[in-house]
Amino acid sequence: MSRKTDLAPYACEPALTRGRRYPEPLAPTRNDYQRDRDRIVHSTAFRRLVYKTQVFLNHEGDLFRTRLTHSLEVAQLGRSIARSLRINEDLVEAISLAHDLGHTPFGHAGQDALHGCMAEFGGFEHNLQSLRVVDKLEQRYPQFDGLNLTFEAREGILKHCSRLHAQQLEVQEPNGVGSRFLRREQPSLEAQLCNLADEIAYNAHDIDDGVRSGLITLPQLQEVPLFDCYRAEAQSEHPELGQPPLHRRLLYEAIRRMLSAQVYDVIDATQKALADCNPSDVDAVRKECPPLVMFSDAMRERSQTLKRFLFQNLYRHPQVMETTGHAQEIVRDLFAAYTTTPQEMKAAFAEQASLDEGPLRARTVADFIAGMTDRFAAREHERLTGRRLLS
Repeated sequence: MSRKTDLAPYACEPALTRGRRYPEPLAPTRNDYQRDRDRIVHSTAFRRLVYKTQVFLNHEGDLFRTRLTHSLEVAQLGRSIARSLRINEDLVEAISLAHDLGHTPFGHAGQDALHGCMAEFGGFEHNLQSLRVVDKLEQRYPQFDGLNLTFEAREGILKHCSRLHAQQLEVQEPNGVGSRFLRREQPSLEAQLCNLADEIAYNAHDIDDGVRSGLITLPQLQEVPLFDCYRAEAQSEHPELGQPPLHRRLLYEAIRRMLSAQVYDVIDATQKALADCNPSDVDAVRKECPPLVMFSDAMRERSQTLKRFLFQNLYRHPQVMETTGHAQEIVRDLFAAYTTTPQEMKAAFAEQASLDEGPLRARTVADFIAGMTDRFAAREHERLTGRRLLS
């Protein structure tokens, strides 16, 4: 089958996919990456993202970002950049929508707590869990577990992986998605793009959510050059936005300009990197080139300054840390309760856990907890302990 003329030679072409773990006939009206995207959107794990949160937990307000809205924003940014780079938009969208499927309830607080619970059983990595969701935990088809996604989608979902887990994946699937971590190779450009679009999206929306919450302020953000230069630019062009009643519009306009600047910077920097490396195809991207989807040096430094600001002033804010502590206590208590009395879990997990001991039981318990929404985890904790930690 010939390549589509609108894709660059180093783009992932669905007709040349490395395929699915279980071969299936082609769909009559959709290519393989479109089919991946559709399977992800219709999955149970994707629907749960609406009640899994980023920084602010689900009970703290209806307008803060969730994992679902974040994934949609990553997909939008990714598709916009992919179009300019002439790489595969459908694959970028599929990876973007699936990249957080394995995240625990309560954001990174829940992930850290579950990793601690699983320390003696191999730990917990949310990227590996996302792959586990699409490979095993989604059970919708009579012929196989999981969603049976293409290699390229699965490669992008597993954006980070420890060497130990990569070795375990290689045993289960020789020359599969874990092999690049052992060979120190790169993923496709589409996968690289999703990783950077994820960073762009969460930095921007954490500014928005942080100001909305009152935990950070516009005057504080003046110490962040990446944001403040666009705030000043917008206020210079629209002086009325300097009035307090219009500060929300000023915030939105500054973020919009900041996002646009980052998108254009990624396009320009990546095009220069592609011209320097000149990969002939996807295999050359993986085996012969360094990472190619990137910021310019100047934009990378400004982005790092923004991340440091958010870490110090938002993620480590006393109010966030207090809620984080409660969330981690919930996860630890749930893990202890289900490990001791697995029959308290939903039937399918309880049945599996009752047959296993040690690492296998712990992994089943981790699967169950990782799949929870914030509010379900809080309700389960109250049911099992009689204590309400989040109200």
